[in-house]
Amino acid sequence: MKVVPLRLAPGDDLRQTLETWMGEQQEQAGCVISAVGSLSVAQLPFAGAAEDTTIHGELEILSLAGTLSPDGAHLHIAVADSRGAVIGGHLCTGSLVRTTTELVVCLLPEWHFWRELDTATGYPELRISPRAAG
Repeated sequence: MKVVPLRLAPGDDLRQTLETWMGEQQEQAGCVISAVGSLSVAQLPFAGAAEDTTIHGELEILSLAGTLSPDGAHLHIAVADSRGAVIGGHLCTGSLVRTTTELVVCLLPEWHFWRELDTATGYPELRISPRAAG
C-alpha cells in the first residue's frame, strides 16, 4: 500500500477534489484513512431520502471514510456544528472546505476498484478484483 497525505484549501469541494485526484493516480483503488478539518457547506443525502440536505455553517469534520476508484467514490462523513450537534451521511459534491481539510489517503496498487450498476440495489456498487501484473 502507498500512503499519501493531502491538504485541501478553503473553497475546495471535498468530494470532487478526492475524485479528481484519484482519477489522476496510476493506482486504481484507494481509501480514506484519516480526515480532519472544516466545512462551510455539507451536502448530504440521508439514508432513504429522495433529496440531499444542505447544511451551512462552521462545521468540523469528525470522521470521513470510504473507498476511491477512478470512476467515483463512496464516502460517508460525520460533522459537528458550532453547538456540537453531530450529523452525518453520504458525502456529496458541493461540500466545501472552510479553513482546511487534512487527509491521509491509502492507495492500493495490487487492487482494481470500479463501480457498476447493481440490479439488486439500483446503485453503482463497488466491484473489486486483483490488479493484473505489468
